[in-house]
Amino acid sequence: MSLKQEITALLAPMLQDSKYYIVNVEASGSKVRPKVVVLIDSDAGILIDECAEISRQLDQKIEELAMMPEAYTLEVSSPGIEFPLTMPRQYQKNIGRLLKVMKTDGVEKRGKLTTITDTHIVLEQEGKRKKSETESTEFVILLADIAKAQVQVVFK
Repeated sequence: MSLKQEITALLAPMLQDSKYYIVNVEASGSKVRPKVVVLIDSDAGILIDECAEISRQLDQKIEELAMMPEAYTLEVSSPGIEFPLTMPRQYQKNIGRLLKVMKTDGVEKRGKLTTITDTHIVLEQEGKRKKSETESTEFVILLADIAKAQVQVVFK
């Protein structure tokens, strides 16, 4: 089992009964100073104090199990705006925000996220208005067809 898998397996039961979920775990096997980066989120977002508490609990477990015999760096944080959406649960909290979606076929779509279901998302095309009743400004994109989806920052 890789270090990433071990950390994920260690963390999952700690979060099982909480509102938090694992977004990503990265573990570098550097000989100088290994680094573990854990991204955690919740449907309402996560505060720095909550990340710190989870970090303390995880660090204690890593130490107890002697998973990392040498000094290491552990970072627990929320995924920033630069981190792509990787799971349907993340889309839900971003309804109403502007997304840039790169589909698996290479087509890029931008628009305001209006709907998320178990199978697809709906984007409302940005900056365009309906000219007739038959012209649609919405894009339905299957989750399986999304290569990368990223929240876009809008300054107004």
